[in-house]
Amino acid sequence: MTTDILRFATAGSVDDGKSTLIGRLLYDSKSIFEDQYAAVERTSRSRGEEQANLALLTDGLRAEREQGITIDVAYRYFATPRRTFIIADTPGHIQYTRNMVTGASTADLAVVLVDARKGLQEQSRRHAFLATLLQVPHMVLAVNKMDLVDYSEERFEEIKAEFTAFAAKLDIPDLTFIPISALHGDNVVERSANMPWYEGPSLLHHLEHVHIASDRNLIDVRFPVQYVIRPHRANDPDLHDYRGYAGQVAGGVLKPGDEVVHLPSGLTTRIRRIATADGDVPEAFPPMSVTLLLEDDIDISRGDMICRPNNRPNVTQDLDAMVCWMAEGRSLTPRTKLLIKHTTRTAKVMVRDLLYRLDVNTLHRDESATSLSLNEIGRVALRVTQPLFVDDYQRNRLTGGFILIDEGTNATVGAGMVLRPE
Repeated sequence: MTTDILRFATAGSVDDGKSTLIGRLLYDSKSIFEDQYAAVERTSRSRGEEQANLALLTDGLRAEREQGITIDVAYRYFATPRRTFIIADTPGHIQYTRNMVTGASTADLAVVLVDARKGLQEQSRRHAFLATLLQVPHMVLAVNKMDLVDYSEERFEEIKAEFTAFAAKLDIPDLTFIPISALHGDNVVERSANMPWYEGPSLLHHLEHVHIASDRNLIDVRFPVQYVIRPHRANDPDLHDYRGYAGQVAGGVLKPGDEVVHLPSGLTTRIRRIATADGDVPEAFPPMSVTLLLEDDIDISRGDMICRPNNRPNVTQDLDAMVCWMAEGRSLTPRTKLLIKHTTRTAKVMVRDLLYRLDVNTLHRDESATSLSLNEIGRVALRVTQPLFVDDYQRNRLTGGFILIDEGTNATVGAGMVLRPE
């Protein structure tokens, strides 16, 4: 029986072996079917490769297979007796920064791969920075292709020292270094006999045991209302006055009897029941999806927030945020008008100002920038037409994150993180 779920993203430069690593995890943990592996073997032979190319287990898109690269975020799932895993295999090319942001936005851990022969590349630093920008609490620097440097401890220590110096500029709460060979399976699922000098865990052992419960905000109660449930069944008197508020817990722990406040009204009440598809539960916490039944009849709608009376989010129409622009063919500039979707609330928003564009390779702030183009990241000031209930992203990734939507096409054009006022 699995105990919990770990979401992790893989990142790094092109051809650092991300897809091969995930294929190795799936294969060695016996999470693929025999016919899937047989298909991979056949495809590998037709391409003239001597052994099964495990990267093909994740590179499902035809264009990716032809080019041998990952161009989209590929999500994969597997489980061990200890934990269930959701993997986001993100692309390495610089022009797919937006895909990396998408894949890492919900991750508990980021695995940044580095080719042992090449050492740190621009994309290695870029993806490490993006992971810290997105407040991914755990990071593993996996030094891959150790078989191609004769499993050299000296080479591993060089890369470790170089990345440690770079990481000093970033906020990485938990950083682990693991030397691996995804191709041969060294230190991926099992400890490698080829690197007796390495005394740490295998990658899978680390993924199974890294502690993530404390990373989720269990202090600030945040319950964005997604849907109001009012079943109408004339022959069922028990449902005649039923009014439930469904949504996903974004923070804190909720229990029957707890006093809560509704925003924006400010009215207080208590939780009467917490219902799920499997029946009532004694408590709810992130990321559970539940229905709250309250003791008092309050006018509550989608987009409203339920929280503690003495622990409320910021109620504001002005946002200071870091935005990754994702739209092709148009730029983000001051006075741009869009839609913003924050938790379950959608409203109109205007860009008041672009404060600076950030070079994610050098961390330089270009305060003379007048626009953000595709894949560029910058700090912006936004004005929303109605109040949002926000926390800064560093405190709560769910109530501190949002997306920007083109009102005409309904396409997602940006992703943002609410910042603390400087």
